[in-house]
Amino acid sequence: MVIEFFMPMNPPTCTHQEKQVRVVKGKPVFYEPMELKAARQKLTDYLSRHIPQEPCRNGVRLMVKWCFPRGRHKDGSYRITKPDTDNLQKLLKDCMTKCGFWTDDALVASEIVEKFWAEVPGIYIRVESL
Repeated sequence: MVIEFFMPMNPPTCTHQEKQVRVVKGKPVFYEPMELKAARQKLTDYLSRHIPQEPCRNGVRLMVKWCFPRGRHKDGSYRITKPDTDNLQKLLKDCMTKCGFWTDDALVASEIVEKFWAEVPGIYIRVESL
């Protein structure tokens, strides 16, 4: 099984790490700021166009290429600034789980993640069975 697609968009730079906490009656309450909610909704909307008929139930390899608008950078050059790939991946995998790409993101046993500056911004995703 292979699922492969490109989502043309300006990838969100807000990550899962940006959850906030406030104390209510002496207990911490975690919440998502509006920017994080918007990023989650954007990813979910784009991913919903590519949901497989059946979710993966066995191990998978996830390859993701984050392509950010290049601005003054050379097309195809690596982006070595924030956000960190691990933080980007967490939000993406949470959204993919919610959409039904797999039954649990623990099934992702292999990951290849890269960030680039690109003339055509977006997110390339490939999911393949192990």
